[in-house]
Amino acid sequence: MKIKAVYLLITFLCLSEFQFTSFAQTNINEIKVLSEKADLILIGKVSERNSRWNKDNTKIYTDVSINVDEYLKGNGINDRIIVTTLGGEVGEVGEFYTHIPRFINEEDVLIFLEQDQKDMSYRVLNGEDGKLTLYKDNITGEKITSSHTKISSLKTEIKNYVEKK
Repeated sequence: MKIKAVYLLITFLCLSEFQFTSFAQTNINEIKVLSEKADLILIGKVSERNSRWNKDNTKIYTDVSINVDEYLKGNGINDRIIVTTLGGEVGEVGEFYTHIPRFINEEDVLIFLEQDQKDMSYRVLNGEDGKLTLYKDNITGEKITSSHTKISSLKTEIKNYVEKK
């Protein structure tokens, strides 16, 4: 009986993780709020991730290097930006948090960033809602989100919100 309960729990957790991942892509109604609140909005590709302990060795942070293809908001002059997220793996120790975006090397992303006023680092705005993974549409070759929204349409919408502000 215990094995069955453990199996059901594992199955539930796996399905829950699938659901959270599936719905983590920001819906189009949230784009306006994210666009208005973000300090920077950019499209780019993840090139590198480096996890590290904080000064007190109490939390792990990951610095994500992103090669910027295009800035949609903000005075981005660099072709590479570092985004800091909570969690990661250092040696054999891993920390992972719900609603914190995770990045994969070579992943194409559209991200909404806020600048931390204490250390001037960039963080993803509104957790996982502020990160969209982009995919290549096999038919058109255009980049799309997981909800099949064309990146060209999304860029136009974001730019309209940014200009109106």
